[in-house]
Amino acid sequence: MMNGKSKVALAAAAIFSCHSPAHAQSVKTEYPNRPIRLVVPYAPGGTTDYAARILGSKLTDALGQTVVVDNRPGAGSIIGSDVVAKAIADGYTLLMVDTGFSVTPALYAKLPFDAVKDFSPVTEAMRVSNWLIVPAALPAKSVAELIALGKARPGTLTFGSGGVGSPFHMAGEQFKLAARIDIVHVPYKGGGPALTDLIGGHISLLFPTMTIALPQVNVGRLRALAVIAPKRAVAQPDVPTMAEAGLPGVTMTSWYGMLAPAGAPRPVIDKLSAEIRKILAQPDVRERLATQFAEPIGSTPAAFGKLVADEIVTWTAVAKAGGIKAE
Repeated sequence: MMNGKSKVALAAAAIFSCHSPAHAQSVKTEYPNRPIRLVVPYAPGGTTDYAARILGSKLTDALGQTVVVDNRPGAGSIIGSDVVAKAIADGYTLLMVDTGFSVTPALYAKLPFDAVKDFSPVTEAMRVSNWLIVPAALPAKSVAELIALGKARPGTLTFGSGGVGSPFHMAGEQFKLAARIDIVHVPYKGGGPALTDLIGGHISLLFPTMTIALPQVNVGRLRALAVIAPKRAVAQPDVPTMAEAGLPGVTMTSWYGMLAPAGAPRPVIDKLSAEIRKILAQPDVRERLATQFAEPIGSTPAAFGKLVADEIVTWTAVAKAGGIKAE
């Protein structure tokens, strides 16, 4: 029998995978025959923007039409996402999203769009593993030792994030619930300042992506206790996964993918998804992603839709358990 969460996730995934006939438009065989806009709901810079620019450039070559990256930051990615939710569903306006897209519905009682019903999934492009890292001076050399320290000194350990409701914050709350320890959240205006304070020993732990954490781990300023991924990282093979460390319920991984407005023609979705899978197989693209410690994925639209729907259920449960709401 399925529990309540499973039923909700399956129902959401089913809705996400379909395309409303009311919004469907005829697809010309020459698609695309004009430039495509790829909206990034953040300012230039950062991994989401990086992924969009790689895919945009390669899709321009593959499709024979310019793919223009359009940065629309604001309101924690809500502004840019809403632009695409309300765009004409013809395949000429697309959205580059990350894990935060599935966290947003967990934090806001009201949004100007429905994160499931108002979008059509195209593909999950890539993933970057998150880590549990601590200052080198912290007397905990494993997840078990960190948990023991937290239980011995409740309320004294702190974890940083890039702000309330950010992926780093949600990972910390998930860890807190799974480990059953009292640790205090310290929000920052971005992951960079949080990392700086971790290096300085002003906070106790952080759950950043490998991209920003590894250089500091390699020089010994920080210690990696676990990687939040199904398998160990090639860059740090001695660091166990969170499951190996005894907490399989901590599952935060930073993913990046593409959406279209709901009702986008199925042939357009399938063409974009297929082209992106080809792009992600190109050696030069894989090399560029490797510099960000990113794993190319290239999932089907249905698989990506299920991922987003499942993640919304997961982070809604975490937000409810932690009493987390958007500021």
